[in-house]
Amino acid sequence: MSAPSAGLPVGVPAPDFTLRDQFGQDVTLSSYRGRKSVVLLFYPYAFSGVCTGEMSGVRDRLAEFMTFDSEVLAISCDPMFALRAFADADGLNFPLLSDFWPHGEVSRAYGVLDESTGAPRRSSYVIDREGVVRWAVHHANAHGRDLDEHLRQLVAVG
Repeated sequence: MSAPSAGLPVGVPAPDFTLRDQFGQDVTLSSYRGRKSVVLLFYPYAFSGVCTGEMSGVRDRLAEFMTFDSEVLAISCDPMFALRAFADADGLNFPLLSDFWPHGEVSRAYGVLDESTGAPRRSSYVIDREGVVRWAVHHANAHGRDLDEHLRQLVAVG
């Protein structure tokens, strides 16, 4: 179920960012330019029911996502140490990026920060190798993502 009027339009350059992952390492979106397409998965909260299920689903299908010479980056406003605990608890072996401080800056740049909760909406973007938004989908927080559709869109930007 899509939530209307959120996010960036398709065809625009993806805003660049540098965020810390669950290990405290900086990850910069533009570092993938010319090499890989990127799937950005904004999610509201580590350890919440739907988010845990989604991130576990990505973990279970990570090889499928990587088949397309791509990277999966998951972004929440949780602090880095919470993301480390989340990754360790659920065996999440892809970058979980902390948009904690300045709080929600990247989520806001992508038009997905829910200002009333201080958390990103459940939104996804596929960014091509040139750094352009090629697909976007936004869900109500209570509804999980269709990972099959994410993979189809990733193949389409191939």
